[in-house]
Amino acid sequence: MLQHLYIRNFALIEELSVSFDKGLTIVTGQTGAGKSVLIGALNQVLGARASTDMIRSGTEKAVIEATLSVRNRTELDTLLEETGIEPGPEIILRREINLRGSSRCFINDTPCPLQILRQTGDRLIDLHGQHEHQLLLRQETHISMLDAFAGLTPEVEHYRALLEKFRDQKKKMIQLRQEAGEMQKQKDMLQYQLNELDSLGLRHGEDEELEEEINILENAETLFESCSSLKALLYDNETSAFVQLSEALHTLQNIATIDKTLETSMEDLQGATSIVEELSRTFRNYTQQLEFNPSRLDDLRQRQHQLQKITKKYARPLPDLILYRDAITARLDDQASYDENISLLEGKLEALAGKLSGIAEKLHDKRKTASLELSRTITGELSKLGIPYSVLPVNISLAESPDGELTVHATKCRALCDGADIVEFMISTNPGEAPRPLQKTASGGEISRIMLAIKTALASSTSLPILIFDEIDTGISGTVAEAVGKSLKALAGLHQIIAITHLPQIAAMADNHLFVEKKVSSSRTRSMVRSLDRKEHVHAVAQLIGGNQPSDATMKVAAQMVDSAGT
Repeated sequence: MLQHLYIRNFALIEELSVSFDKGLTIVTGQTGAGKSVLIGALNQVLGARASTDMIRSGTEKAVIEATLSVRNRTELDTLLEETGIEPGPEIILRREINLRGSSRCFINDTPCPLQILRQTGDRLIDLHGQHEHQLLLRQETHISMLDAFAGLTPEVEHYRALLEKFRDQKKKMIQLRQEAGEMQKQKDMLQYQLNELDSLGLRHGEDEELEEEINILENAETLFESCSSLKALLYDNETSAFVQLSEALHTLQNIATIDKTLETSMEDLQGATSIVEELSRTFRNYTQQLEFNPSRLDDLRQRQHQLQKITKKYARPLPDLILYRDAITARLDDQASYDENISLLEGKLEALAGKLSGIAEKLHDKRKTASLELSRTITGELSKLGIPYSVLPVNISLAESPDGELTVHATKCRALCDGADIVEFMISTNPGEAPRPLQKTASGGEISRIMLAIKTALASSTSLPILIFDEIDTGISGTVAEAVGKSLKALAGLHQIIAITHLPQIAAMADNHLFVEKKVSSSRTRSMVRSLDRKEHVHAVAQLIGGNQPSDATMKVAAQMVDSAGT
């Protein structure tokens, strides 16, 4: 509900604070007093295009602020939270327009882009009268209104949940195919590398083993000579260590018979003799096994060169190269898993597309049926509102596409967020005239009555809590005006309605009556707004009947109209 509107330095308004209540609020007043200025100010706070001409002369900035209370605000709170705005118990929209031609927007005292202000306003107020801020004229909103009328919202939500899952799976499919495509591009190169590395029979530590064996073969002569010399020094020569130790042992044995304490040393000397003998045997065996093999050395050098060449080519040491070979093997093995995963995902997508198609087809059929009832209901309301020959067909067409994901009644269609249907309200208000889209309907007053008829038909299902009508009485009078008033009164039982009117039949229906007037002070004209009590309300209705000085008879008629409206 719109609770309060504050305006400063906007057009004729110097400063104005207006409170609103639930039900039907009627705005009347003197010609040129500024009734439309209220609508213009609301338009600004709802995100309409701003102009410096709107700023009151002699001032630098215009300010408009609207305070609203909102029920069923889940969608609105989500929008605000995504924008970093604290929702709060009330929604306060503010627009400041300066002489530089720029404007600043605020929601709950938090600065925000104009687009966010406009999106927030779209969820709160439906303003009819100047082809601006008219949600019903926007073709993209027609499908949700038809679904609300037909009670299809739960089915649409189920469809959307499946569609979200379908699109997530489709993204995965696209990514998987891209990866598979990249893999396919690299497959030949990877296979070549794997063949090359496998052919070398790489193994861990081979480079170190090669270096060690090459070093031995290159120094085989030195090793042979040195080991032969060691063997001679230890055992073979007449003065070898073994001969010396044997003589020492013989001497020790002789003296140990004299002094038994030397027997321990004799054991040590025997051990030393055995060690020397064993070492001599080791060096003899080593020299016997030592190879002088130039052919083997050449083979080893060639293998070493082969490993050095491949590690340089891949810019990896041997351990990393072996890991790279294993990684290539795994990636090539993945090629088969890609194909398998793509096949599985295709099956899931096909199943989801089948479910979506089934829901979309049911929605299409139910919309077709509901559209006939909605059209009849709106046409009946239009007849009451003085447009008796109207035709309002609801055009429902499938979003056909040869590449569409859905199949509805054997037709390939795009998967839209609400199904596969494109819905548009059409209108013809004159016999013999072909129906045209709502937004191409020319007459402002006629549009307002069309909007009122549609809103009345959708009264129990629409989510917008606030409806504002300007120019709704253009071109009507008498019984039609009375019918418009009754329709507004009935609609006000479900929504807050604000309507500007010049007709007493409509004004008499008011639950709340605001009167706009001009005052001249200090050579400046100012627009003022007063909330009327019952007596003033009757007087204002009488003025609409008989002029500024209504007679007693006119006052009596006005009172009867007001009393009748309240019953």
